[in-house]
Amino acid sequence: MTTATLRQRWFGSWAAPGSTAWYFRRDRMAMLSLIFLLLVLLGALFAPLLTPYPEQGRGEPNIAEKFQPPSLAHPLGTDALGRDMWARLLFGARTSLTVGLAVVALSALVGTLLGALAGYFGGWIDEVIMRITDIFLAFPPLLLAIVVATALGPSLRNMVLAIALSWWPWYTRIVRGQAVSLRERNFVEAARSMGVGDLTIIRRHILPNVLAPVGVQATLDLGAAILTAAGLSFLGLGTQPPTADWGVMVNEGRQYMLSGRWWIATFAGLAIFLTSMAFNLLGDGARDAADPRTRGGRT
Repeated sequence: MTTATLRQRWFGSWAAPGSTAWYFRRDRMAMLSLIFLLLVLLGALFAPLLTPYPEQGRGEPNIAEKFQPPSLAHPLGTDALGRDMWARLLFGARTSLTVGLAVVALSALVGTLLGALAGYFGGWIDEVIMRITDIFLAFPPLLLAIVVATALGPSLRNMVLAIALSWWPWYTRIVRGQAVSLRERNFVEAARSMGVGDLTIIRRHILPNVLAPVGVQATLDLGAAILTAAGLSFLGLGTQPPTADWGVMVNEGRQYMLSGRWWIATFAGLAIFLTSMAFNLLGDGARDAADPRTRGGRT
């Protein structure tokens, strides 16, 4: 097998003109965002190898070097406990990405299953699920997350549950609309006429066909999840010190901004902003590439 054949087999769909991947690749902002997020992911995965102070990234203090400005020894400076900010930023990426992925995965799982059941069965099942969904949607997501996190108590797990509890209804609405149209399609009717069970039809025919819009929405939500989690941690309702978290780092550094120690909060704030923006641009690019009406709209 030649190299050209291998390249065509492995990357053919990516390079084929007119394919979704081809349109996505033409979106420069989406591609730059993808590269940036891959770098963030690699930094989080290999954090102990990318800093000479991994123990400080995990929270161990070094009081003798507190409030050191950016230098060769500490490129991003140190905080009030003498911990290297570059190490804290890398280990904070682990926490922030983990929370974002957990929130989106849990929200998408619950919302997709409920939406598929509501859209496929209709009737009273649809009515009950959608009325519960409307109740949750009546509350601002951030406010609901704050209330739930306050009630459950500050912890990483409770923060994930609080945010996911306020987000699953959006996935339910998306999937329900798709399932309503899919249940009348010929291949679903054919499966039903052959005696295939309802749950099997949902698993084999409904769920696989709603993954694309759910995936696009999940990509968009990752940035918002990281931003929301940072906000809860900033308020003391999420990750607790000494665990590295971008929101906690901003909270710890804000009191020193006016005293000239700007680096403690600034770099963590930039990380939150850039990562959230990158996920939003990546999601926009994926949505535009998958939608024939908007393909080629951005380059």
